[in-house]
Amino acid sequence: MLVLLPPSEGKAASGRGVPLKAESLSLPGLAEARAAVLDELVELCMADEDKAREVLGLSEGLRGEVAKNAELRTAGTRPAGEIYTGVLYDALELASLDPAAKRRAARSLLVFSGLWGAVHTGDRIPSYRCSMGVKLPGLGALGAYWRSVMAPVMTQAAGEGLVLDLRSSAYAAAWKPKGAVAGRTATVRVLHSQMVDGVEKRSVVSHFNKATKGRLVRDLLTTGAAPADPAELVEALRDLGYVVEAAPPAKPGRAWSLDVVVTQIH
Repeated sequence: MLVLLPPSEGKAASGRGVPLKAESLSLPGLAEARAAVLDELVELCMADEDKAREVLGLSEGLRGEVAKNAELRTAGTRPAGEIYTGVLYDALELASLDPAAKRRAARSLLVFSGLWGAVHTGDRIPSYRCSMGVKLPGLGALGAYWRSVMAPVMTQAAGEGLVLDLRSSAYAAAWKPKGAVAGRTATVRVLHSQMVDGVEKRSVVSHFNKATKGRLVRDLLTTGAAPADPAELVEALRDLGYVVEAAPPAKPGRAWSLDVVVTQIH
């Protein structure tokens, strides 16, 4: 099973680890594209702070993020699973997983990134600020840039197993599974169900959507569930106590869409 995650906007500090060794990152097929984004991002942030802030969409209060990007080549690194913070990662609680679950996480979790394309949670990276929605002056929109190089690399990474896609729309744009891989892919939407004047109303609540996805992944990792396809995933989630609504796609070569329905927001 391969689990695709979005990064977090906020990130932990780089820490005191060794500087970036780009050649050590997983998915080596992305190395050349990573180097191009890193070069332009660092150059931009070193040359013109105000322009960099405009390109990155940063407020005055986040001016320090530009300086952080300028030092990406020399900054310390930490495992990506420690760099990414936020609601989903708080709920996932990677650090508290037992050893077996940590090994499963290292194999299966892949975090998409505007800077790196995608990294496993064990890859050592510095803290940075560069979302997939950024449009760099030289490379253009990062979503489109990564789309051109992701397809063969991700198709190989997906292998023959299940792909659980929990990315937000901006990061999903960087790679869309096709063909046989799409048929083994399941996307998840979390819906909050509540009764209003005797009528059920359902809505997507951003915070709880992220938290539920984090808990869902944690539950799969801790129990050792290994669904081979979307249908088995539905059963595995139901066995874990989730209310899941799903139906096979209408046409071959399309991903499954799963709705996880919750009644309490926490």
